[in-house]
Amino acid sequence: MVESTLTGPVVSGRVVSSRMPAEPARPIATISAAPAKARPTGVAELDRVLGGGLVPGAVVLLAGEPGVGKSTLLLDVAQQWAAGGSPSLVVSGEESVSQVRLRAERMGTLHDQLYLAAESDLGAVLGHLDAVKPGLLVLDSVQTISTPGTEGVPGGVTQVRAVTAALVAIAKERNIATVLVGHVTKDGQVAGPRVLEHLVDVVLHFEGDKHSSLRMVRGVKNRFGAADEVGCFEMHEGGITSLADPSGLFLTRYAEPVPGTCVTVAMEGRRALVTEVQALIGATVAGSPRRTVSGLDSARLAMVLAVLQRRTERLTLHDREVFAATVGGIRVVEPAADLAVALAVASGGLNLAIAPHLVAIGEVGLTGEVRRVGAVPRRLAEAARLGFRFALVPPGCGPESTGVKADNMQVTEVTDVRAALQWAAKFSAE
Repeated sequence: MVESTLTGPVVSGRVVSSRMPAEPARPIATISAAPAKARPTGVAELDRVLGGGLVPGAVVLLAGEPGVGKSTLLLDVAQQWAAGGSPSLVVSGEESVSQVRLRAERMGTLHDQLYLAAESDLGAVLGHLDAVKPGLLVLDSVQTISTPGTEGVPGGVTQVRAVTAALVAIAKERNIATVLVGHVTKDGQVAGPRVLEHLVDVVLHFEGDKHSSLRMVRGVKNRFGAADEVGCFEMHEGGITSLADPSGLFLTRYAEPVPGTCVTVAMEGRRALVTEVQALIGATVAGSPRRTVSGLDSARLAMVLAVLQRRTERLTLHDREVFAATVGGIRVVEPAADLAVALAVASGGLNLAIAPHLVAIGEVGLTGEVRRVGAVPRRLAEAARLGFRFALVPPGCGPESTGVKADNMQVTEVTDVRAALQWAAKFSAE
């Protein structure tokens, strides 16, 4: 009888044998969760997105367009971390330490436990970690760091993969909370290999229009919390600050009601934001009139215009220019804003001012029906908190259907656009 000499499976022509693990497997109930407890960063809106703060040993990838404010935000986080009693290290591969110092001085984020270094070599970065022994590492950016033992240029697929894998390994080994800044491509995706997002624990997107002060940090992946949270910030000359209640940025206060405006409640992740939609109906033109949008989906606007033209009376839009926009730089593309867009356009076209304390929530179908959308109770609660007294919602979304009442608010279910216009006119007269 011939005994087999194989001790394990064959992989790539080699026999893989078992070996003693570094740490034996233990029952899950005997494992402590204390080492994975998040530590607040001191920046409330970022903590909201992270799920409470930064976990020691966790690696966070923060991606965003150039100039949106990534370095500014993370410099504030590093200062707050240092003020909490643990050293923080900011390594910049794009700026000199003097440039970073100037920004920190302008922001008022100087601290004795906040260390700066300008490096583009991975070995030098590891040397700084040995010397400083920080609790937080901010690397700006991962595409600028290279390691001599790996082929390719800095920012290339091979280099980014190798650098990230090494930083993840050392973060886990030393329990260093690590934030990597990442570049994005022209279509808004994280630059580099897709495996980069798989290696890290958290992926955040930093969004914002350079012409607006509003900035948003959106969670895309989070192993320690919800992956659909959104944090709101305001950029100003002195740096960046958290916006715990950003809805005021997306509303315009009028002395008298103005035609062509309607308010809706948009959902950004789990967050309800009361947002104003404005529409201007231009002059009649020959040929193809312009349809211009800002902050809205142009395709959905075109659909809403077609529905209004077909399903309502006294409203002619096919030969008139239409301009529609949101207030405050927020982008609203969800179907729940359809009803507000329709009312704003009808209000502008009929020169009928809508009640300033009215919110409209619902998707509009091609037959003019108003369809249900998600998170209506949460949207109504936010509108009621800000003092809105009337709400138009899809069928099945009112208090009698959901059992959730909005305090001091009259909620009316509307079946179609025509009914919504009639109720809006009634509320305006009250």
